[in-house]
Amino acid sequence: MNLKIFIDFAGTPDILELLNEETAGHELIFSKSPATSVLFKAEWDPQLEDVDIYFGQPDHQMIDRFKQLKWIQVSTSSITRYDNQQFRDLVSKRNITVCNSASVYNESCAFHTLGFILAQARQLPSVLNAYTDIGSETWYNLRHSCIPLPDQTVLILGYGAIGKRLAELLGPFHMNVIAYRRKARGDESVPVISENELDRVLAEQADHVVNILPESSETDHFFDANRFAVIKQGAIFYNIGRGTTVDQEALYETLQSGRLKAAWLDVTDPEPLPKDHPLLAQPNCYITPHVAGGHLDEAKTLVRHFLKNFKRFIQNKPLLDRVM
Repeated sequence: MNLKIFIDFAGTPDILELLNEETAGHELIFSKSPATSVLFKAEWDPQLEDVDIYFGQPDHQMIDRFKQLKWIQVSTSSITRYDNQQFRDLVSKRNITVCNSASVYNESCAFHTLGFILAQARQLPSVLNAYTDIGSETWYNLRHSCIPLPDQTVLILGYGAIGKRLAELLGPFHMNVIAYRRKARGDESVPVISENELDRVLAEQADHVVNILPESSETDHFFDANRFAVIKQGAIFYNIGRGTTVDQEALYETLQSGRLKAAWLDVTDPEPLPKDHPLLAQPNCYITPHVAGGHLDEAKTLVRHFLKNFKRFIQNKPLLDRVM
């Protein structure tokens, strides 16, 4: 069976060669207006009418115009624009499979978060800029500010691909890892808590709070003033998920009060923050510009993930990272 595969982003010559080699015998169709970012909103293209596979970021409002679409491979880990009941009902009715690309980014995001945790434990922001005599009071204070990780507790909120990989990476550090998710699946490798246990764990156990929650109406400002008010004194907060899940004014006030020892953020709302935003001047708040998922040859990794799924698709095997 000859399949028509629509790709809505531009590729480098080596990526195009890889796609052509691995899909030989099938038809590749490239958008006349390629996406320039993940925020790109696709427009209707007459070529879409009879495609079988869409690789990229289709406009969710156009799906009912596809005559024979069978599979959507979303080119990001996030599916926020598709995570609504109307879209789910539509793809279910049309028997369209939807996959994201979580496996492309989980490794990098997990390592980025681990880097945050290690940098905080070893007080790297302070010691890298320090110039002091060995044996001085400042020197001793720097040495003693570093905190051993064994027996510290990490609470991971949003135990998907990134959370699972982070839990694996934390294993050798002998930390206590707890996960929070709305519905436990039963195959988690760490203890899972529910909503009614969350405030207790935040208040009594969590030394490190890692927020990997996706963006949705249910998670908007999930971390608000009330939630920050119960967080354990001296805890560290990390946001690797979405900026909208955090009330940033409440985060700033919690940092100012000293209740949180520090915050490490890879995502904010908006991105980037305005240059006069108080979090940028907060000395115990460290921000990276939404680069956690990035890595060398990222686009090629994404394409290889698609091609791995493409082989499974034509062999009628279960697809990786299926979300609908």
